[in-house]
Amino acid sequence: MERTRPAAYLDIETAFDGSISVIGIYRSDWGTIQLVDGGVHDVNIYRALEGVGTIYTYNGGSFDLPYIKRRTQVDLKADFDHHDLMRTCWKHGLKGGLKKVEVQLGIVRSTAGLTGWDAPKLWHRYQTAHDAQALDLLLRYNRDDVINLPRLRAYLEKIREEELHDGVMIWQG
Repeated sequence: MERTRPAAYLDIETAFDGSISVIGIYRSDWGTIQLVDGGVHDVNIYRALEGVGTIYTYNGGSFDLPYIKRRTQVDLKADFDHHDLMRTCWKHGLKGGLKKVEVQLGIVRSTAGLTGWDAPKLWHRYQTAHDAQALDLLLRYNRDDVINLPRLRAYLEKIREEELHDGVMIWQG
């Protein structure tokens, strides 16, 4: 019997200078892994994704994965299966960024009110003022992103199962 390979849920945060400040990865078998600043490099990325079958993101096909490739030369699209949950959300009428979709579905986060625009500000505060609280908040924000992706995936799979149980099959290209 073949063993199922674990999934990974990935999200990045960027800095004002265009660098990647944080790569967050959630795996149900390992928990949350966060690569920060100098820890964002090819060896650590592959180590964090060791044994993974599919990477799930929200808008990662257009943003996160190409950004990682540009900054680190790591081509996750070539090396792993990838599923962009944003595209699935769109098919079900759930439009907007991850935080907006979370609100629509009642998914809560400990960093409610923060947005992607706050991430580079927090990183800047950490780098320039050595503000450890800013780094902690940035890491909690990123963690919320990655731990909510499996919740979003579970919701979307439930919708799909309900469609199949209702006898409705929708084929889309």
